[in-house]
Amino acid sequence: MPQVHKSTIRRARQAETRRARNRTTLNTVKAFIKKTLAAVEEKKADEAATALREASSAIGRAAAKGVIKRNTASRRISRLTLRVNGLTAAK
Repeated sequence: MPQVHKSTIRRARQAETRRARNRTTLNTVKAFIKKTLAAVEEKKADEAATALREASSAIGRAAAKGVIKRNTASRRISRLTLRVNGLTAAK
């Protein structure tokens, strides 16, 4: 039987807690992104703009918490903004 240290057990417990917290944050981000893209697909400019604000805020919070990297967050916000701005420019 291998020796299992107390610190190993503690780290595993901490990792599980962090994983659950990170998954919650990431699922929230994904939901906001889907909401924004759905508004863009339906060509609802005002709804897309408010959804973009919520999504970029959620993405920024996720990056601040370390769930996603800063460059990834910036790229996702940029691409969403391009989609929403393309919708308003088409009008």
